[in-house]
Amino acid sequence: MSLFLSSPSSLFFFLFLISNTFLHCYSFNDPAHYHHPSHHHPPHFASHDYKDALTKSIIFFEGQRSGKLPQNQRISWRSDSGLSDGSAMNVDLVGGYYDAGDNVKFGFPMAFTTTMLSWSVIEFGGIMKGELENAREAIRWGTDYLLKATAHPDTIYVQVGDAKKDHGCWERPEDMDTPRNVYKIDKNTPGSEVAAETAAALAAASLVFKKTDPTYSKTLARRAISVFQFADKYRGSYSDGLKPIVCPFYCSYSGYEDELLWGAAWLHKATKNQMYLNYIKVNGQTLGSAEFDNTFGWDNKHVGARILLSKAFLVQKVNTLHDYKGHADNFICSIIPGASFSSTQYTPGGLLFKMNDNNMQYVTSTSFLLLTYAKYLTSAHMVVNCGGTIITPKSLRAMAKKQVDYLLGDNPLEMSYMVGYGPKYPQRIHHRGSSLPSIYEHPSKIQCSEGFNVMNSQSPNPNILVGAIVGGPDQYDRFPDERSDYEQSEPATYLNAPLVGALGYLAHSFGQL
Repeated sequence: MSLFLSSPSSLFFFLFLISNTFLHCYSFNDPAHYHHPSHHHPPHFASHDYKDALTKSIIFFEGQRSGKLPQNQRISWRSDSGLSDGSAMNVDLVGGYYDAGDNVKFGFPMAFTTTMLSWSVIEFGGIMKGELENAREAIRWGTDYLLKATAHPDTIYVQVGDAKKDHGCWERPEDMDTPRNVYKIDKNTPGSEVAAETAAALAAASLVFKKTDPTYSKTLARRAISVFQFADKYRGSYSDGLKPIVCPFYCSYSGYEDELLWGAAWLHKATKNQMYLNYIKVNGQTLGSAEFDNTFGWDNKHVGARILLSKAFLVQKVNTLHDYKGHADNFICSIIPGASFSSTQYTPGGLLFKMNDNNMQYVTSTSFLLLTYAKYLTSAHMVVNCGGTIITPKSLRAMAKKQVDYLLGDNPLEMSYMVGYGPKYPQRIHHRGSSLPSIYEHPSKIQCSEGFNVMNSQSPNPNILVGAIVGGPDQYDRFPDERSDYEQSEPATYLNAPLVGALGYLAHSFGQL
C-alpha cells in the first residue's frame, strides 16, 4: 500500500489504519507505556524536531532488549525473552540487546553500541536534560550484560544463539525456540577485536557513571582493565577461531589492531594511567594509527580512535599525541565534498554513501564524529586545513546537520528513515518482533516457519519500533520499503548509538531542550 493515497476513500482508510495502529501500540492509561510526545514547535530556523527524534532514538533500545523487561518498559508490545540464556554453558547471560531484526545476541556489535552510546553521553549528555537518564539506562542495559559476559577471567562469552538456525525462522523473541548455544573466546581461541571493544565499552561507560554511581563506575573500570589485558596478551581474531559461528554475520574484516588502539584510547581516558599513553605511543603506528581509511562502524575503529586521541592533544595538551590531530584532519579532508583529498561518495540527494548494506550506520557515526571533532577544534581555537582549503568547526557542524536532516526526511523521497518520526517513514522494516502480532494480541505461539507468511507479505508492521533507524536508501536515493530487503530495511543498535549524541547536540543548539 502506498503511503500517500489519492482517492478520499483510500485516504480515510489510511488515516483509520494509522490511528488504529497507534492505539494498538501504545496504552494511554499506563504511564509505564510509551506516550507520543506532544509536538513542540521548534524555533523557526530548525528544520526538525530534534528533541522528539532524540527521545525516540533512545526509546528504540527498549525494543531491542533481551531478558526480563522492567516495569517502566516503554515499548509495550515487547515481553520477556531469552530467560535461560547462558544455561548451555552454566553461566548467566540473561539480558543485553538483540543487535538488529533477529534474535541473536552478538557481543561484538553490542559492545560497540555500548561504547558509542557512552561516547554520546560523555560529549553531549550535559545538554540532554531529561533524556540523559534514559540514555544512561540504555547504557546500563548493555554494561550489565557485558559484566556477565566477562565474569570469568581470560574468557568472554561473545554470542548467544545459533545465527544460521535463528535466521531460518521468522519468530518473535518471546517465542524463540531455536538453539541458544553459547560461544566464547579464551586463551586458546582468542578474539582480540571483540575483547578490546568490550574493554572500550566498559571503560567509556565507567566515565558515564562516575558521578551518579561511583561504585558501579569503579566496577566497570576494573573489568575494562582486565579485559583489555586479555585482549592484548592473547592476540588473535575471533573470526579465525569462531569462523563458522560469527561469519558472515559479524566477521572482523579490519583485523583486531584498530580495536587495540581504540581500547587503549578509552582506557587512557577512563583511568588516566600513563601506561596506556605509553602503549599508544609505542604501538600506535603498528596498530594502524596513520592508515588512510575513513570508514567508522562496528568493524573498523581507526577513525574513532584518531578523533578520540586528538582530544588529548587539542584539549588536554598531551603533546605526545600531536600526530592524531593530523590523522583526524586526514579523515575530515577525505569526506568533505570537493576537498583536495576527498574520497567519499554522496547520493544525488546529498547522503554520504559507503555501501549498499546498512549504509546509514556510516551516516550516523560520521555525523557524530563531525560534531565531536568540531567541539574539540573549537575548544583549541583550531581549524582543519585540506590542501589549502580551510574547514572550520562551523562547517563541520553544518555538514553533520545536513546528514541528520536527510535521515529525518530532507531527501528526495521526503522519507524519514527513523521509524515513528515524521509523517512518512518505513512501514515494513526487517524486524521479527515488529512485523509479527504482539504476544499481547496473539498469545499463542507463532511457529518458526509460520512467520515467513508475514515476512513475505506487503502488510505494514503492526508494532511500531519507535526510533529505529533502518539501513536507508541506495546510492540513487531509492528506498523500496520491503521487509525482505535487510540491507536497506533492517534497523540495528549501532545505527542509533552515535545518533543519540548528534541529536542531543542539535536539539540543544536549536533551543529545543
